[in-house]
Amino acid sequence: MELNEYQEKAAATATYPHAGNGDMTALAYVGLGLGEAGEVQGKIKKILRDDNGVVEDHHRIALAKEAGDLLWYVSRLAAEIDVSLDYIAQLNLDKLESRRARGVIGGSGDDR
Repeated sequence: MELNEYQEKAAATATYPHAGNGDMTALAYVGLGLGEAGEVQGKIKKILRDDNGVVEDHHRIALAKEAGDLLWYVSRLAAEIDVSLDYIAQLNLDKLESRRARGVIGGSGDDR
């Protein structure tokens, strides 16, 4: 599946306040939903604590499901700011390539 196709299909499940309006209520909802990243972190933490860091198939499935939830929120954020997931992906690759070319891929700061 292509990113933009996913974004279009995910829109059919967007039933939050002001969905598709791009207003602050919609942005706040999807922005808060990005806390799903914490669910991924929690699962990884438990793999380290409970399973000695051994990632098994059931862990992969659980992590993939959480990553899917995160993708849904990123997809909806993109829709609320009226850009495509393809655009976001390309923008990110361009930024990373620029950093690599300038030798600043490591380090910190948004504008390095």
